[in-house]
Amino acid sequence: MTRDGGAARSPLFLRIFLLMLICVAVTQLLNLLLLVAIQEPTAKLYTVGQVAGALQQHPDDGGEAFEVSHVASVTPAPWNPRSERTQMALAMLLGVPPEAIDVRFPLPLLMREQMYDRSSVPRTVPPASHAAARDLPIVGDFTASIRQPDGRWLRIEPVHGFEPWRWFVLIWLVLSAIAVVPFAWALAHRLAKPIGAFAQAAERLGRDPRAPPLELQGPAEIAEAAHAFNQMQARLNRYVDDRAIVIAAIAHDLRTPLMRLGLRLEQAPPALRTACENDLREMQAMISAAMTYVRDTSKPGVRRPLDLRSLAETVVDDLSDRGQAVVLDTGEPVVLDGNPVALKSMLSNLVCNAVKYAGSAEVSLGRIDGHVVIEVRDQGPGIPSEDLERVFEPFFRGERSRNRDTGGIGLGLASARATARAHGGDVTLENRDDAGLLARVTLPV
Repeated sequence: MTRDGGAARSPLFLRIFLLMLICVAVTQLLNLLLLVAIQEPTAKLYTVGQVAGALQQHPDDGGEAFEVSHVASVTPAPWNPRSERTQMALAMLLGVPPEAIDVRFPLPLLMREQMYDRSSVPRTVPPASHAAARDLPIVGDFTASIRQPDGRWLRIEPVHGFEPWRWFVLIWLVLSAIAVVPFAWALAHRLAKPIGAFAQAAERLGRDPRAPPLELQGPAEIAEAAHAFNQMQARLNRYVDDRAIVIAAIAHDLRTPLMRLGLRLEQAPPALRTACENDLREMQAMISAAMTYVRDTSKPGVRRPLDLRSLAETVVDDLSDRGQAVVLDTGEPVVLDGNPVALKSMLSNLVCNAVKYAGSAEVSLGRIDGHVVIEVRDQGPGIPSEDLERVFEPFFRGERSRNRDTGGIGLGLASARATARAHGGDVTLENRDDAGLLARVTLPV
């Protein structure tokens, strides 16, 4: 039994091993069928009389049976009883000494470096008569040469053609390869499918940490790996949740001492009470912003297909109704799976920042390389280059006056980046060449 209570699974190693055995068995079966079905090639049969006639009567034309060539000399070949017997028969028919005849037969590959021991072979006896010499058979390939009066050698050898049985073997090998292809494809598919599943799961986890866990199916090794992946995902979510709970608890508990401080300030002098009440209100605003940030970044939202352009139009229209100079470029609808509440809050943070520091904002949406790109431009003073990444840190404010009305709490951009990264994307800032700041959001479709 496996961890999830399902039936025992056979290991992936065993499945692949069995599949390879089946593939080898099919190949060997096809080879066996080839051995049984193929017609044994018939060796060409000649007689010494035919060879002698070709050497004697057709010195320049071997006809359809022999190829004729001239060579300057022949190198001595190792002694061979078969060659010697044929050589003596040809010399008898042609009426020349045996030294003027050279006959050679191809040796098997493993015997080419071996030498015959003449002492172990009976002495070769010449044919009893011309008739016996003429009828002596020659089977298979050979070369026969006769020395000419000018010292050169006339050589003949059988014509080699592509025989029908070779076509049969070639076609059989092609069919064998085609027969093995399904098994090879199944093996490759079985190896690649789990890897692809884990790649998709990792991509899905990057887009949505709350994505459903992997199904524990397949071989034992794959089920174990899927179980470990699900445990990793659960641990990551618990780690994030624990941090969010601690921050939320601290922010919540700070409200009680702040309330007591407010009550005690009722007895303080008016000037001191006014200054302290302003500080208390700022601290309460920071606590509220922190709790909102924790809630927005840790609460799992429902994701569904949505039109991001319509969501941006809602944000732009709300600000335009309040008299803000915000415009949205026209374009096609952009649909993706996301949390509409979190994405709307992200867009609102970026556009409101542009309006707060520059007085206006231009918003555009588009698709680039499989990603949705949202750009928010303004004509403000920009941000120092050393602060372009630090502004995404919680509670960091680029406006150094520490005035909440001009500098804010410092959680807007941190929350926007957290939302984008929870959807598998990111938020970056860069100063424009002409003037102002450009906030760019990339989200995978």
